[in-house]
Amino acid sequence: MEDLSSTGSARRHALFAFARALVSAGVLVAGYFLLPLDSAFTATTVLGLAGGIAVVALALAWQIRQITRSPYPGLRAIEALAVTVPLVVLMFATAYGLMEHSAPGNFSEALSRTDALYFSMTVFSTVGFGDITARSQPARLLTTGQMTVNLLLIGVAARLMVHAVQEARRKRDQPTAGGGDNAAPAAR
Repeated sequence: MEDLSSTGSARRHALFAFARALVSAGVLVAGYFLLPLDSAFTATTVLGLAGGIAVVALALAWQIRQITRSPYPGLRAIEALAVTVPLVVLMFATAYGLMEHSAPGNFSEALSRTDALYFSMTVFSTVGFGDITARSQPARLLTTGQMTVNLLLIGVAARLMVHAVQEARRKRDQPTAGGGDNAAPAAR
């Protein structure tokens, strides 16, 4: 009977984790479309983007630490990615939109918010359809910057998260000093 209760608890945790991840991503996307983004692309924009990336890196480090302490590390990792990936994509979409608004002609076509998001997501996913391209040197530098951040996020951050999940599961699944039957359930 105890297995059923822990299975129900794991399912409940999974449901809430997926709901939080969905809501978090939805709030970020809604914020992107609702916030006023009509200022010029300046050095302050670049500093803001660099600062935003630094904040994301710090938040990711904190999330990795939380993953190692969580009873459901896989779910915690999914939640962390559900915030981190959209945030990075939306930060670059904002920068692309501001760049195009500030000096039209940076891209092969004028960018609406949707176009900027589309371009950012295309760069993130490395699909590169080629329908929208960076034309100016600043736009190409910004796109190259996103590619670099994407590679770090996909390669380094994802690897650190996987390691954190594996470490948390290893710690959780070790028998306790008081006896093997009282170990934590193996809910993933």
